[in-house]
Amino acid sequence: MKEIKKLAIITARGGSKRIPRKNIKDFLGKPILAYSIEAALGSGLFDEVMVSTDDEEIAQIGMKYGASVPFYRSEKTSGDFATTADVLLEVLDEYHKQGRDFDVAACIYPTAPFVTSTKLFGAMDKLLASDADTLITVVPFSYPPKRGLVIREERLVFEYPEFLDTRSQDIETSYHDAGQFYLFRVPNFQKNKKLMTGNILPYELSELEVQDIDNLVDWQLAELKYKLMQK
Repeated sequence: MKEIKKLAIITARGGSKRIPRKNIKDFLGKPILAYSIEAALGSGLFDEVMVSTDDEEIAQIGMKYGASVPFYRSEKTSGDFATTADVLLEVLDEYHKQGRDFDVAACIYPTAPFVTSTKLFGAMDKLLASDADTLITVVPFSYPPKRGLVIREERLVFEYPEFLDTRSQDIETSYHDAGQFYLFRVPNFQKNKKLMTGNILPYELSELEVQDIDNLVDWQLAELKYKLMQK
């Protein structure tokens, strides 16, 4: 039986705007990037754990914590409008030029300290046991979006008035991307060129272990949640 080659790609460009140098900012004693690297290495799943970056300092920190940085991002995939898919496709293409191809890959975000080796291992088992193209971490919305309000002409109205009298517990649970990691079968991804299409498996997380980090308040909340989880 053919061995399944696996690659972990940690996407960490240098141009963060809202939190300068966010991807290597100290998070409870070490660069936040280190948590993603350590989770990937600790899982024992991957033939290679690499950091995709355009930044020399990020590259040095990535290598310090055990990741490889075999090449730098192009200018095209380093800008504000490059998508995650653009970055992943470029990485896979660069490895192909080196004569290295992979069957399954993980995209792990660099500001995801809640990612653990255990989660990655469980998620990989779930993907490989299925016929799915992709596995995505998700978390339930804390309040049903179908009961949401919008402001129109300075007045509050229900966005979905058909759910005006529906109890929250009677509405189907909605989820959103948890922004931690994606696992995907490489050939299917290279064909579709998108992560959010095709046959997708969910990997559900709790609200305690998920935190978007877009500003300093988010950062402080993430640190508080992380400390709470360690207890």
